[in-house]
Amino acid sequence: MLGYLIVEGRGAADRLLFALAERLRAEGWPLAGAVQVNDDSDGGPRCAMDLHVLAANQVVRISQNLGALSRGCRLDPQGLASAVGMAEAALAQGPRLCIVNKFGKTEIEGRGFRPLIGAALAQGTPVITSVSRGNLPEFQRFAEGMAEELPPDLEAGLGGGLAQRD
Repeated sequence: MLGYLIVEGRGAADRLLFALAERLRAEGWPLAGAVQVNDDSDGGPRCAMDLHVLAANQVVRISQNLGALSRGCRLDPQGLASAVGMAEAALAQGPRLCIVNKFGKTEIEGRGFRPLIGAALAQGTPVITSVSRGNLPEFQRFAEGMAEELPPDLEAGLGGGLAQRD
């Protein structure tokens, strides 16, 4: 199963997937993947982006400070690669679910968590991710009809629905 969420609002999908991961971990689910938590404590318009690697229980910074006037991509490719590597290692442990923070530009380009998603599905591990409306056509091409949109609700679509799929 390749489930995806479309959640409106800045950071809303990140918060939902983080809450889902926390809930499932509390229930004892072995998980692979990573969820994003942004740190906007400095009050600026651009927050620091961190990935919580679920199986490793580690936090990896995936943003880089390019300066206040920068308009370029702030994604730190080395940080992302580190998080992906830790998440890939978790697949060998046979997780019950793989959660990927998003299918974004990097995944559209064939990098980032895209290989992890494919590997998880190939071994029969369900995957949940989020997709923006703008990236949905590319995600659907990647999924080749295998993806299922899930309602962005922990009780109705995610928590209860996942337990029934096992």
